[in-house]
Amino acid sequence: MKNAFILSVLGVASAQHDRKAMIAEIQSTPGVLWTAGMSAKFENEPLATLRILSGVKAEAMAKRVEYAKAHKPLTAVALPDSFDSEANWPQCAKVIGDIRDQSMCGCCWAFAAASAASDRLCIATNATTVVPLSAEDVCFCASADGCQGGDISGPWDYIQSQGAVTGGQYQGTGPFGEGMCQDFSLPHCHHHGPQGDDPYPAEGTKGCPQQKSAQCPKTCDSAAKAPHNVFKKDKWSFPEAAGAASGEQGIAQAIMAGGPVETAFTVYDDFSNYVSGIYHHVSGEEAGGHAVRIVGFGVEGGVKYWKVANSWNPHWGEKGYFRIKRGNNEAGIEDQVTFSPANAKWSPGGGSGPAPGTCADTEDSSYCDYTKTASACKFNFAKCKKTCGCCDKTPPGYCFGEEASDLLV
Repeated sequence: MKNAFILSVLGVASAQHDRKAMIAEIQSTPGVLWTAGMSAKFENEPLATLRILSGVKAEAMAKRVEYAKAHKPLTAVALPDSFDSEANWPQCAKVIGDIRDQSMCGCCWAFAAASAASDRLCIATNATTVVPLSAEDVCFCASADGCQGGDISGPWDYIQSQGAVTGGQYQGTGPFGEGMCQDFSLPHCHHHGPQGDDPYPAEGTKGCPQQKSAQCPKTCDSAAKAPHNVFKKDKWSFPEAAGAASGEQGIAQAIMAGGPVETAFTVYDDFSNYVSGIYHHVSGEEAGGHAVRIVGFGVEGGVKYWKVANSWNPHWGEKGYFRIKRGNNEAGIEDQVTFSPANAKWSPGGGSGPAPGTCADTEDSSYCDYTKTASACKFNFAKCKKTCGCCDKTPPGYCFGEEASDLLV
């Protein structure tokens, strides 16, 4: 995949089949654990005319696989049969239960991070701070072109180093209403599966066209109200390095210790038909990577599953959630998750900035990756002659194919 925002054509392996045929195949598969369906107006459409939105870059998905290979699984400990973050931290239920909508923009990577960070901020502060952190800020400031996708490490590095302002859903919809600093600026959409009671226009229609990335916000919305109306003061960050985990044990322990985590998984053609149940891949080819938020886990009929919050609005799937098989790394969902530390010391007013204090040439690979993906050269160049080799004036010091000196604007 050349672009991280992927409108992947579905049904490469079964181009002659229409959508009804794929659903029939799923439902007739022995042992299938989930229900498939779709909007009636598309049921006779060929697969090639239907598309699915995903926004984790191919290289980012590959790095997750390498992370899993390099990290040994944690020693097995007894896990409860089920765990739900919203039930375990009821004082943070309002923010944990907030299902957002990424519109027709490939910034799932930012939505999953902003949502999980909001959850963990609330949990770490014992609900003294219950606010949604802005997907608008993270999507369009942690990347030069957030709608074209990203990874699951960069947004956490951005929140840690720059901070994220508060922000709810489009035009003040959602549980927090209006008054936050930067609500998401792109409209709600119906994403996949049966339309049901979803009032929003479908992706790709006049009411929900493919979106371009907004400019990185520098001030709060006109509707912002005190104490969320001063951009710099409304930033929330943590000083510690972001964490990561892999495998069933590591992920479960991270969730139980500090709350929901961000992950990604490979989307196959059949996932666009998900209605309910415990998802596992049945039919179709890979359609790209998608970032989501794991909020808990459970067991049904002897089958272990993860409970996952999507960013396709609360009318999709199981009220905005889906369940997926746990313990077998279904679709790569257990390769790597990312999160702020459970004991993170969150504070308002923004982070320390993207440049390390020493401005040395010895930053680790994760910082170097962040510097490149976040276009941070324009911040670092004035202080550092070199930063991981990507802010040097001479080649190979390039960010996004441009010399760093060209980015000092």
